[in-house]
Amino acid sequence: MLSIDPSKKNSFQRFISDGDLVIVYERHDNMKAVKVKKGSELQNRFGVFKHSDWIGKPFGSKLLSSKGGFVYILAPTPELWTLVLSHRTQILYIADISFVISYLEIVPGCVILESGTGSGSLTTSLARAVAPSGHVHTFDFHEQRAGLARDDFERNGLSNLVTVAVRDIQGEGFPDEFQGIIDSVFLDLPQPWLAIPSAARMLKQDGVLCSFSPCIEQVQRSCEALRSNFTDIRTFEVLLRTYEIQEGRIQSSDGGDESYRRITHTRRKRQCISSEDTGENADKATSTTTVMVRPCQEARGHTGYLTFARLNCQ
Repeated sequence: MLSIDPSKKNSFQRFISDGDLVIVYERHDNMKAVKVKKGSELQNRFGVFKHSDWIGKPFGSKLLSSKGGFVYILAPTPELWTLVLSHRTQILYIADISFVISYLEIVPGCVILESGTGSGSLTTSLARAVAPSGHVHTFDFHEQRAGLARDDFERNGLSNLVTVAVRDIQGEGFPDEFQGIIDSVFLDLPQPWLAIPSAARMLKQDGVLCSFSPCIEQVQRSCEALRSNFTDIRTFEVLLRTYEIQEGRIQSSDGGDESYRRITHTRRKRQCISSEDTGENADKATSTTTVMVRPCQEARGHTGYLTFARLNCQ
């Protein structure tokens, strides 16, 4: 999955090999994770694709089926994995994930504590951020869910970067072995305020904590607990707003109305003026091609609040 050091297990090869995990891309809203196995085949609406034809091809290749249809075979980056993984719990998406990694100040070599693991969406991106020398210790109270996440990390070649353990962090706190050696802590718990005292003991001086909560009431209680040992407490809500871009042509005798004059990237082309047109008409007759940008009518709604805090220096 990760392009870091070819000598490391977690570096994906640029060419597909037997046993690799790949992302089969049919269209932007239809992708799936497939393990390459010689002798197997993939069947979809575009035809039949033999795995043996994939082996030796570089990631990103366009592959044709027996019917002439095609798919793209992509490397399983954390961003793509987030779009195809099995949802065992609510997951974080790219907008929240990038924000978390930035504000937790995660760089290669960091040691991270996470609770809970859930579907492993964030964990996968954390692993890439700390690689090749860091580590993510992630905990989930649900044994079956932890086992499935562990299997996913093994499939993605992340076992040397991620350790999954079963533990009730709200009730038991983090293991004492991590006391004072952790760079960042991420909490995704129903009652994060119960785990905050333990998280404070785990962090290095000036370490950063993030708590993800879907309800503002959870945020309020967490902030109350954070005031005892933390400073620089801030809460964010990340909303994703996309835009539609269309190119349109308007016919105007005066160069366009005020609304079009406010739009950038406008190109004008003279129409062919017949010999019968007067000079005055020729000056006014124009065809305007305009790139129009507007927000999409449907916007991604609220997923949760991210609360960050820094451990007080003692």
